[in-house]
Amino acid sequence: MNSLYSKIFTVTDLNFEETTLEVFAFQYEHVKVYRQFCDSLKQNPANVKSISQIPFLPIEFFKTHAVIAEGETASKTFESSGTTGQITSKHHVVDLNVFEESFLKCFEQFYGDVNQYVIIALLPSYLERNNSSLVYMAKDLMERSRQNASGFFLNDFDKLYDWLDVLKTSKRKVILLGVTFALLDFAAQYKIDFPDLIVMETGGMKGRREELTRQAVHLQLKNSFGVKNIHSEYGMTELLSQAYSKGDGIFQSPPWLKIFTRDMYDPLRLQEENKTGVINVIDLANLYSCSFIATGDLGKVNFNGTFEVLGRMADAEVRGCNLMVV
Repeated sequence: MNSLYSKIFTVTDLNFEETTLEVFAFQYEHVKVYRQFCDSLKQNPANVKSISQIPFLPIEFFKTHAVIAEGETASKTFESSGTTGQITSKHHVVDLNVFEESFLKCFEQFYGDVNQYVIIALLPSYLERNNSSLVYMAKDLMERSRQNASGFFLNDFDKLYDWLDVLKTSKRKVILLGVTFALLDFAAQYKIDFPDLIVMETGGMKGRREELTRQAVHLQLKNSFGVKNIHSEYGMTELLSQAYSKGDGIFQSPPWLKIFTRDMYDPLRLQEENKTGVINVIDLANLYSCSFIATGDLGKVNFNGTFEVLGRMADAEVRGCNLMVV
């Protein structure tokens, strides 16, 4: 196993840049499409000495190229959902152990031992295909939780309501992870007073509903479920790590995932904190593909390291991971 693997999940703020430069050098050498992209910008390990100099690969490359280290074989290929007529992204994952360690450690950092939770997943658009990284993560967390009450729901809202009603009196910790449009569909038909429920939205509208502001979405969900805050998960097919918000759209990420913003008019320039820009992601868990991804999401990194997702660039293709606007 690559010696860098042992550094990914023990990285700290103190050695993040050093480790990141090592990962950059590894990927420049071994990931052909990324090396070609860097060469086109005349950037390489010999002249890149800081994170601000590292090229971020446009996320669209995952639609047009196999972003994978040379000589490696994918154990699993995850594919984005997309909407009708769109070309989907494909993430060729060499080592599923890296993915599993990433999402488990991240979950435990923000929510504690997964054994404490019943996990209910309302992910219809993801369950309708067999290569969703979100479904893989949810299924694995359910299995690790060893709670018989955990499970997936497709479109049977009556059954979901009845199940939540039972869990409400069980005094167990419950997470309802749902794609945003499906949670809103449920909220339009049912109301349940379950103040201890963790409602976690992800995935946006998938073209199924009119776009709403985050505040409007969260208000509807809070009213329907009787909760004080709506949690959110920020992730995407092209990443192996996630960030979580426990309310108000303020996200926190694990140490191996860092969010930056780039200038909207100069894609090669990273911005200072607390300014709106386009989100760049460093995901060190993407060791065998590309850890440096330029998304089309608008966002802002706060001075304390938290971040907000504010919508999409006007000319960016609609993506499932984040369709809401502020």
